[in-house]
This record gives sequence, C-alpha cells and structure tokens, in this order.
Amino acid sequence: MERQGEGTMGYTRFKIMSKNERKTEDIVRDHFKKYLESIVIEEQSSDTPKIKKLLSTASKSGLGRGSPEFIIQYKQNPDLLIIVECKADVTKHESKNRLVYKDFAVDGVLLYSSYLTKEYDVLAIAVSGESEREIRVSHFLQLKGEKKAVEKFSNKLLSPDDYLQGYLKSPEKFRQDYDKLLSFSKDINDKLHGYKVLESDRSLLISCILIALENSAFLKSYKEYSKAEDLAKYLVDTVEMQFKNSGIQDQKLKIVKGRFEFIKTDTSLSQRDGVLREIISDINDNINTFIRTHEYFDVLGQLYIEFLRYANSDKGLGIVLTPPHITEFMARLAEVNKDSVVYDSCTGTGGFLVSAMNLMIKDSKGDQGKVKDIKQKQLIGVEYQAHIFALACSNMFIHQDGKTNILNGSCFDKDLIEKVQEKHPTVGLLNPPYKSDKKNDTEELEFVLNNLDCIEQGGKTAAIVPMQAALAQTGKILELKKRLLEQHALEAVLSMPDELFFNSNVGVVSCIMVFTAKRPHPKNKKTFFGYFKDDGFVKRKNKGRIDAFGKWDSIKEDWIRAYINKEDIAGVSINQVVKAEDEWCAEAYMETDYSALSEKDFEKTIKEFVYFNQLFGNNKYEDDQS
Repeated sequence: MERQGEGTMGYTRFKIMSKNERKTEDIVRDHFKKYLESIVIEEQSSDTPKIKKLLSTASKSGLGRGSPEFIIQYKQNPDLLIIVECKADVTKHESKNRLVYKDFAVDGVLLYSSYLTKEYDVLAIAVSGESEREIRVSHFLQLKGEKKAVEKFSNKLLSPDDYLQGYLKSPEKFRQDYDKLLSFSKDINDKLHGYKVLESDRSLLISCILIALENSAFLKSYKEYSKAEDLAKYLVDTVEMQFKNSGIQDQKLKIVKGRFEFIKTDTSLSQRDGVLREIISDINDNINTFIRTHEYFDVLGQLYIEFLRYANSDKGLGIVLTPPHITEFMARLAEVNKDSVVYDSCTGTGGFLVSAMNLMIKDSKGDQGKVKDIKQKQLIGVEYQAHIFALACSNMFIHQDGKTNILNGSCFDKDLIEKVQEKHPTVGLLNPPYKSDKKNDTEELEFVLNNLDCIEQGGKTAAIVPMQAALAQTGKILELKKRLLEQHALEAVLSMPDELFFNSNVGVVSCIMVFTAKRPHPKNKKTFFGYFKDDGFVKRKNKGRIDAFGKWDSIKEDWIRAYINKEDIAGVSINQVVKAEDEWCAEAYMETDYSALSEKDFEKTIKEFVYFNQLFGNNKYEDDQS
C-alpha cells in the first residue's frame, strides 16, 4: 500500500483506500488465524532475516524495500512460503500484462514472489474485494529458482493443509523433487562405487534399507550401532521380520532374504564402521522423504535405471525397465480402474503394478476397504530373476502390500499360469525381455500371447515391444502375429520415441501394442495407429532423458484422447485395417501434413532412419526361420 499525493485531498484518498483495503485484509486474517497451530502469520514485514533480506529491494516502485500484506510460514515445512497481496477493488485484481505492481493484486504478489523464490518455494495469493460475497482469489505456485509462476487451486481461500498437500502433490513439485532424486542417485551410486559395492547389489541394498526404515524401532535406533557388523546384521534381521509380519513366508521369504545376505559379508558394509550408518542416513534423508511425498512413484525402478546408466556395463544387471511415465500411460491405455485385476508377467521391479495401483486407488475415491482389496488381491506379478524378484517384493512392500501376489518363476510354467488364472486378471501390462540372442531367446510376442492367455475374455493387455516385432512379415514372428489375430483383437499400435530407453543404455526402437483378450480380430476391424514419437522428454547431462519443460502431462492427455476417440490426425494417427502379413506401425499408413514440414523435420527423419538402420541393419525385417 502506498500513499497517494499530499494535502487534505491526498490524505482523504489514503484513508479511504486504507479503510477499504482493511476489509480485504480482515477477510484474509480471519481465515488464516484459525490455523495458528500449524502456521506463523506476519503482516507487512517479517522478522525472519532471510525473508527480510530478500525483500530489501522488492519495492513496487523499484526503489527500496517492499512487502506483501501477509507472509505465512509453516512450522513443520519451512521450504514453502505463502504470501498474500490484497486490493479492495475487484477491478484491481489483475492487469493485462501483470506489470502494474502498485495497483493490482496479482501483479504485486508475483513481484514479491520473484524475489522470494531465490530461497523459497512460494505460493503467491492475490485477494481482491471487500466482502466474502464478492471476493476474488488467484493462486500462483513458483518454486525456488524458477522464473515461471503456475496458477493453481480454485477461486477461494483454502486451509493451510490443503495448500500444503496441493503443493506437495503438484507436477511442479514432483519435477523439482525428481530432479533432486536424480542428482542423489548419481551421488549415492558414486559413493557405493567408491565402497566397492557390486553394481548388481546396489538397488538391493537400497531396497533393504527402505524396508528397514519402515520399522519405527530401526529408524530410532540404527545410529546407536557403532560396529558395522552389528548394524549389518540388525538391518537384514529387521527386513526379515518386516516380510514375515507382512505375510511373506516359506520359499518366497527364503529367496528374498537370501538376496540381502550379501550385506552381512560385504567388506565395506559389514567391516568398515560408519559406512553403512552413513548410507542409511543418506537414504532416509533423500529417498525416504521422496517416497513419503510421492507414494505411488516407482522409486526403486527409477534407481535401478539410474544405476544402469552409470554402470560400466549392463551385463548381468538384469532387464530393461519401462520409464515411469510410460508405465502410467500404458495403464491408462488398458483402462485400469478400481475393479481391475492387473497382471504383469514380466514384473521387473514392479513399475507397472505401482502405476496401476495409483490409478486404482484414485478411482476408489477414498473407499479404504476397496484400497485394501486393491493392494492385497488385485495386483499380480511374475518375475524370473531372483534378485529382481526381491526388488519387486521390496517395492510392493514399500507401497504397502500387494507383494504376496508377486511370484518367482517362469511365466510359461503351467502351474504358475494356473495360479494366475485362478485370480481372474482383467488387465495385462508387460515389457517382455528383449532378445539379445536371435536364435535362442524367446520372441517378445510369445510373452504377449502368454499374458493374453491369462487375461479374462474382454480384458485388455498393453505391451511395449521392439518395433521389429510389429514390422516382421516373414518367419516365426509372422506366425506369432497370425496367432495373436486368430485369438485376440489388435486395438492399437503406438510408435514410441526412438530413445525411450536411453536411461537404461539400451538402443531399441519400440512400440506399444494394445489387445482385447480372447476375442478374435474381426476381418474388417480397423486398428488405431499412433505416431507418438515426441513425449516432450529431452536429454540432459547427468540426468539422462527427462521432462525438463513439463510437457509430458499435456502430451499424454492428447495421446489418450486420440486413442479413445480413434481420431485420424494428419502426422499423428490413423485407423487402418491390417492383417498379420502387414506392417503394424503408423509410419506405413499415416497421412502427412506436408505444409507443416520444415528443413529441420527432414533432418530429423534422416537421423531417425540412420539410427534405425544402426540398430537393425539392412535386414531389419528379416526374422529367424527356424
């Protein structure tokens, strides 16, 4: 608020403005003072030295100190700052260009936010109006170090807890935390490398620690163990107890516990005092905090991928894991809901099941009985490799159950298939192991057929496979394509970004296939083909391939809408009748909008062609005839 002019008239104008604006301030004050147990409210200025310093040059006129009407700090969440700027007149809520700082509420609060975000995440609130009836409210979230403020929430004042939860669960906060997670994963990988912990054991170590930290006694007492040997034993014993208490018994417990035993014998972890304790503290401060905030994100899978990126070789480390944003996208394609029973026949670390769980719980709309059923009965996984199986069980434990339905073995085993079929799965999600030995390895489409055989009639399976499986027109893959269409309906094939698996150090061009189970593909049925090559992700040094500009959410919704509505969009999608002998890819049928093409597009296409040839060679359609 600034004084207008001199003399009697100026004084009158000042008084009127003050009186009117005080009504707005009273509304804000009365609203927030109900929550003083969790927040501290300051008006016009702040006693916090850091805030005071940041606002020392924040005048609306560009000269001297400035301050919003209210500065609100959380007692338990110091990273987030709430500021409020008030105007009596609703016509002074927001200017066209948001640059009239003195006269408009939105303009002013965003100015203050720009100064404070040098050190804080800021929720900037603009309030105008003199009564509850006419009040207008705008909210903007601007994170530390960010130039952009994003509009959030509704046109009304909310409780501090609602603001806090909205902030913590926001896409902007997730990207910020995810960036920190990536940075930490590199740091912890470097640290474990320095301690000579084997690449294949690093994710297991972290999963073991995360499970132990779920135990309140361990969390309170682990720092008291000065001897490395004692702490290592305490860690493994705690995890064994956690699994026993959760229902994992007998052979399954033996397998999982056996994969963690290395902790008791590893030279650095069990013989160098202080090393394991330091690692546990790092995990608690960084990863555990992330999990508590973003509870349905596949952290273990992400760490596994990150460790692969930094590994000297990915040999022996296991499988190619699907990026988390794609697991959620595929669950959407397969129409996962609260009543789905989801089966992943190539579980890996459990990424598909975690994403499905998230969608299912959201759809349950707070029904705790249903949530319990989802976690205990509606998530089924099979994993062949013992150390990955242990990671999957750990992952489901961290996400609060579902782990008793993770089975160790081959998805092709007859007894295992029967166990799965008894649970009547309605949705299949999978990323099968990609062939490295063309003569001896199982074809990816065999895994798809196997999954579909376990799904109830009319259910959906979404599988991400190498593009080669969709393009092949001869040999064994052709026969598998024929079997698929004879038994199941091909709903969609979506061409994925060329470097989707860049973070896993795997060069494979992939596509997503969506089938309706146990309903033969009608002769004249059109299949939806999507050219979904740009997911908005870009490569960044030390971070891999990330959603640096926050484009994915919008792109994902566009893709989903095109798929649901079976839209023909030039350059993006087309519906086409196909047979087994045909190429199953959008590129073969899609119309191109040539008017929008540029020289850059041409260069991109040439690069993609070269990249594809490097992967598959000149005989990219050639298949094993044996």
